[in-house]
Amino acid sequence: MYRTGIGYDVHQFAEGRPLILGGVEIEHSHGLAGHSDADVLSHAIADALLGSLGLPDIGHYFPPTDDSIEGICSLKILEKCRELCVEHGAVIQNIDSSMVAEAPKVLPHAEAMKENIAAALGVTTGQIGIKATTNETMGFVGRKEGIAALASAMVYLPD
Repeated sequence: MYRTGIGYDVHQFAEGRPLILGGVEIEHSHGLAGHSDADVLSHAIADALLGSLGLPDIGHYFPPTDDSIEGICSLKILEKCRELCVEHGAVIQNIDSSMVAEAPKVLPHAEAMKENIAAALGVTTGQIGIKATTNETMGFVGRKEGIAALASAMVYLPD
């Protein structure tokens, strides 16, 4: 059986933090606020994978109240999702994602992001889709207050 899941995440910009997307540090005036490294792309992908398995979201596995994981690299979250897929007998088929940001330009970093995400999930870069768009200056993203990301995941569960 094939199953799909969707994920969505958003983080606001914060001064004094690095901007991490897909495990890649991108030069920008602000990073993203969060308990982890605030990698909004990896978080959306994690929730899509967890959803495809019918499991709770990343907050269940990595609660913001757990001081022991403060600042965790979000690729570790994706590695946990990979482990959960293996435990449930699921084979990741593909991931597709879109980031919504007015700035910075993220697509020049897409190949490096794909490599990091693929390595964390144990798949090929060809199984990872990364796109970006703006919010046409509307809303919090349009006002350059943060970044949003959406993702879908497909897994195969053999009978």
